Amino acid sequence: MKGHKLFWVGMMFITIWTNSLIGTTDIKNWLIENTLTILALLFLIINYKKHRFSNSSYFLICVFLCLHVYGSKYTYADNTFGYWLQDVFDTSRNQYDRLVHFSFGFLLYHPLREFYLNWLKFPNRIATIIPISTIFSLSAFYEILEWLVADVFFVEEGVSYLGTQGDVWDAQKDMAMAFLGVVIAYGIYYRCVLSKQPKSNI
Repeated sequence: MKGHKLFWVGMMFITIWTNSLIGTTDIKNWLIENTLTILALLFLIINYKKHRFSNSSYFLICVFLCLHVYGSKYTYADNTFGYWLQDVFDTSRNQYDRLVHFSFGFLLYHPLREFYLNWLKFPNRIATIIPISTIFSLSAFYEILEWLVADVFFVEEGVSYLGTQGDVWDAQKDMAMAFLGVVIAYGIYYRCVLSKQPKSNI
């Protein structure tokens, strides 16, 4: 049953990923954005036989990757769903970039907890807390990577790739959104699971 569910999760991602390539408005930006997507997929595929996530974690990872590849279709700054959010909330910028950074923290908390608990065999207490610092560290690393890609390796695509939309504090706000997402995910997990366990197990 698990393999059947994963098949449909995989098909959903492949469909959205293919659509993002076919309908992209900037193929160079699409290729740059999806480098990390390919690396993430290779990691999951290579480790599938030895280390597996739960169905819920694979689904959460899939949702995040779908959000990311959909962003690469139009570039984050010109994403159509982001413009819809901009109109609905009457904001001064396209909010899709903020949504994906928030989702990075919110959606990947549970898979990271499983990674530390089941793959690396960390104690439950540490495996529950450490994803917060991991998300924050990865967010900082990604912002540094964005700078290198945009200012050193692919200067011509820099503006499209960064998607700062004129905000000099864009990197810091992106990190803050990821941090907010993972803290909320931890809060939900604590409220729904940890608070119901004996204190000796937390």
